[in-house]
Amino acid sequence: MPIFGIRRSARPRLAPELDDSRLGRVCKQLQAPPTPGLVDIQIEQVAQVIRDAETDWDRRAHRSAVLADRAADSHLAQAWLRRQPDNADALILQARVDLVLGSREGALADAQSTIDTCHRAADLQPDDPTPWVVLLGVLRLMHRPSREVFPVWHEVLARDTWHREAYLQMLGYLSPDECGSHAQVLDFIDVVRSRMPSDAPAVSMELTAGVERHRKTVRGGGVNAILASRQWANPPASTALDQAFNNWTKPGFLHHAAALADLNLLAYTLVQANRILDAAEAFRMIGTTVTPWPWRLNGDPLEQFAHWQERALR
Repeated sequence: MPIFGIRRSARPRLAPELDDSRLGRVCKQLQAPPTPGLVDIQIEQVAQVIRDAETDWDRRAHRSAVLADRAADSHLAQAWLRRQPDNADALILQARVDLVLGSREGALADAQSTIDTCHRAADLQPDDPTPWVVLLGVLRLMHRPSREVFPVWHEVLARDTWHREAYLQMLGYLSPDECGSHAQVLDFIDVVRSRMPSDAPAVSMELTAGVERHRKTVRGGGVNAILASRQWANPPASTALDQAFNNWTKPGFLHHAAALADLNLLAYTLVQANRILDAAEAFRMIGTTVTPWPWRLNGDPLEQFAHWQERALR
């Protein structure tokens, strides 16, 4: 992660791999024009980059999620699974691709098949939380009742207590837009806040909830929308933002795979709170790596990022 500033000539770019250069090289290879034998090479590269994460479940999840997004419009996942039907990572990639495509369409093509794929992967790789995380996403997309969702949630926690993707999945599931309510989101945050280490991979959960609340307030229009930025001046939102700014901008403090995504979230939130001078520090650490969310909430993400970064650093 860059910590010494950015070159003025560098242009902001969308990079799903963030600062994972090995993952970035594989993603680039997946965009290569079709040639004889290329699929076999791509499968080996995908398998290797996932395997190399070993038991760093946070990075394995990040890598498989990014690769699934890139592979969703190809037959790579199916080809890998045909070649190695008992490979847990191949099963996870296929389930993730199913989930990517289902999220686009609003429903899974074959929900039971995807659920079965997750369970097969979990059986083959019992220590890995990733199959359960993907299953959590599947049940969330299906709007399944909490009696089905929470046992899966506990399977994740049993393997990785602070799994970033799992907490964000639960935050979405418990929101009033899906299967919960604003009160349930607040209860969830209250239960977790005091126990979560300040540098945990899931540490962005509270700020994420705050941005979603801010978004709904703005979209609601009226006086509340005009005064929406005041949300960040009052506890608990102001406390969460202050803690994030004070901790996350320390070089090396955030060390999980999606740290740059969380710094994008911090910079965006500081902008919404009219704390432009503070946002400058986050922008310096980010460099040029832009994440679509949350910048897309206000328009084109690259344009929004570039505008506010230039204003903060001028």
